[in-house]
Amino acid sequence: MKDHELPAGIASRQIQPWAIMEAIGWLERIDPGAHRRIKGLRLVTAYGIAAMLGMLPALSHGLAHGSLLSILTAGFALWASVSEGRATRPESSRDLALLVAAAALGAAIMIALTGVLTGPRRPGPELALASGAFLVGYLKRFGVLGAGIGSQIYIGQLLAYGASLTPIDLKMVGVACLIAMPAAIIPRLLSGPAEHPAVALAEARGSETPSLLMGIQAAVAAVVIVALNDIFGLEESAWAITACTYVIASSRSGTLERVRRRVLGTTIGVPLGLACLPLAIHAPIAVWMAAALAMIIYAMALPERYDIACAAYAFTLIVTMAATGEHSLMLLASRSWETVIGGGLGMAAAMLIVPSRSSQFAK
Repeated sequence: MKDHELPAGIASRQIQPWAIMEAIGWLERIDPGAHRRIKGLRLVTAYGIAAMLGMLPALSHGLAHGSLLSILTAGFALWASVSEGRATRPESSRDLALLVAAAALGAAIMIALTGVLTGPRRPGPELALASGAFLVGYLKRFGVLGAGIGSQIYIGQLLAYGASLTPIDLKMVGVACLIAMPAAIIPRLLSGPAEHPAVALAEARGSETPSLLMGIQAAVAAVVIVALNDIFGLEESAWAITACTYVIASSRSGTLERVRRRVLGTTIGVPLGLACLPLAIHAPIAVWMAAALAMIIYAMALPERYDIACAAYAFTLIVTMAATGEHSLMLLASRSWETVIGGGLGMAAAMLIVPSRSSQFAK
């Protein structure tokens, strides 16, 4: 029976061959050879292994805030897997262990600085994120591993800040580090030669000035955001600091392009995530599956399609926060305008603080 002979409504519900071909063509344009799709699956696997291990009572027993172990462990493993970019399994395994350790170091730094920065007439613990923002830019001078370590230190700080960790949680940070290392390494060993890394960051140990300026630009923008939060009370200042940190490139044009792509992607991903809020309440399993797919797309899109990557991550963040019990529409939607604030301040810093014209450090 031909499509035009089918009962009304049935033909329209069939998946048309052209749609399948369009989808396949899009995947090939974004990820020729399927290498990054494999990395995306590795990210999801590492996150899942780490999260499940972190929920085991035998591992969280005796920890002051053991319920947070799963979140911390999963974050360490996930973002270490994102930052790792080696071609061979031994090198990848080494880097993953170092990257997880860097995230734990970042969490420890945040815990140490929180007590100093919290209190009357003090700026607040989010100021500690400025140190991580500086390292994200500055450590790019040491190549792909240096860039990853800088990013992981910041991620560790961000996770500790979001979880409101205190000195009694230092033991939990150590446990999370030990769990996240094998959780991140095992999927990489299994992916093997089927996974090819994206183009590596250029090694440029002899050129300190561009990376130093990138770090200063990000740190200054972060300090301004802390001041704005103190004056006006931003909904989620850490999101704005994250945006300004990761839009900084080694040239004004590069930063402008990253700001444009990040704002565009976030303003698409956030509404899509908000549209899925009913599913987060009534069908959380479907939401977690959608989040996993979005992270695979995130891995596929980096680094060339930063806008698609930002949209995928914004969607993932919104739906996972909703699935774990955060239903404040104002807070979830603030991801959009906090990104605009952070991106704008990052661009201002790149314009005003002696911008470098070199492009070899662009992330």
